[in-house]
Amino acid sequence: MEGGTLGSVRITSALIDPALLELPWNIPLEEWPADHLVALPQGISRHIVRFVKLNETVYALKETREKIAEKEYDLLRALERIDFPAVEAVGIVTDRIDDAGEPLETVLITRHLQFSLPYRALFSHVLRPETMNRLLDALAALVVRMHLTGFSWGDCSLSNTLFRRDAGAFAAYLVDAETGNLYPKLSEGQRSEDIEILRLNIFGECLDLEAAELLHPSIDPESVVDDIIARYEQLWHEVTYEQEVPRDARDARHDIEGRIRRLNELGFDVAEVAMSTVDSGYRVRPKVVDAGYHTRRLIRLTGLDAEENQARQLLNDLDTYRAESDLTDEQQAAHRWLTEVFEPVVRAVPAHLRHKLEPQEIFSQIIQHKWLLSERAGRDVGMAPAVQSYLTDVLAHKPDEQAVLGIEINA
Repeated sequence: MEGGTLGSVRITSALIDPALLELPWNIPLEEWPADHLVALPQGISRHIVRFVKLNETVYALKETREKIAEKEYDLLRALERIDFPAVEAVGIVTDRIDDAGEPLETVLITRHLQFSLPYRALFSHVLRPETMNRLLDALAALVVRMHLTGFSWGDCSLSNTLFRRDAGAFAAYLVDAETGNLYPKLSEGQRSEDIEILRLNIFGECLDLEAAELLHPSIDPESVVDDIIARYEQLWHEVTYEQEVPRDARDARHDIEGRIRRLNELGFDVAEVAMSTVDSGYRVRPKVVDAGYHTRRLIRLTGLDAEENQARQLLNDLDTYRAESDLTDEQQAAHRWLTEVFEPVVRAVPAHLRHKLEPQEIFSQIIQHKWLLSERAGRDVGMAPAVQSYLTDVLAHKPDEQAVLGIEINA
């Protein structure tokens, strides 16, 4: 790591942005002048958090104790190395002193995740049951993935999570790791403790939404808590259970391949299959290495980086294009799809609408819109009419999420 200094201030960072040195570190974050800040929606936090924009990059700054900041910085860096969905740690600022010579708290700097929102910012109106369901699915998947990597969160909640739209669903990212710990493997006790904390936190957050009249009357906080635990346990079981196959089963290989396909559909990669003999036959357990099966396949074929559900939809479209074009070479088909289908659609979005959603999400929604139009017409309407209809009838009326985030993107 490199260190930078400004007076008595020390900045420790993997790569220092020189503009960080110009910030008023001698002033408590709570008192920073508005001309240094950008207004972004933020979740409930026990710390003072502010956002700044430097050279077209938005950073989140959090005041905390030095030891806590150092631990969280190291944890976030470790999670980044294993490609875990979390905010990116940029640096820590220590040895801060105000103009009166009094010490100030350390600041942890993270890079703001574009197109992401805290859960409360998603609900300018009453939270509908289907929106809550999509959030719970995303959070359950995040916690399962976390536990598979050996990470104990210690404060599982909606408040400590950021959400990005993912082809009609949500993708969840860890935003607060100060209570976490990374181990080679979690014990059942550590996993159970995390789930109990999740239960208490989600219940409290639902009561908070209910008190603010942002929770739909049909949503019961206790039912929400039971629901997310059930979602987590179901996903955890599918990813980790040992499958017993009878010794004389004709379809043993088919059963094992089916299990791997189900895991891939859930977004998990399988590195190998462990088999052991038991009295009745074989015990089979796929070794799940991580989520991101479709994301990694899309990057490998096209270079496009997308959320898991977005990647699944884009790959389905790519595979359909390959079949219709009668192309046997997967790489050749991917290149042609990228240049003949994806890129023309993205270029068709007018500059004033590009702040609405990220390109992969726009393409995913256009695919869904095309399917709906084709169903109504009783025939394939084609991509060009679907794109124009989506831009005029759908995208133009969506809120500008980039504007909500306080970020301007050059057209």
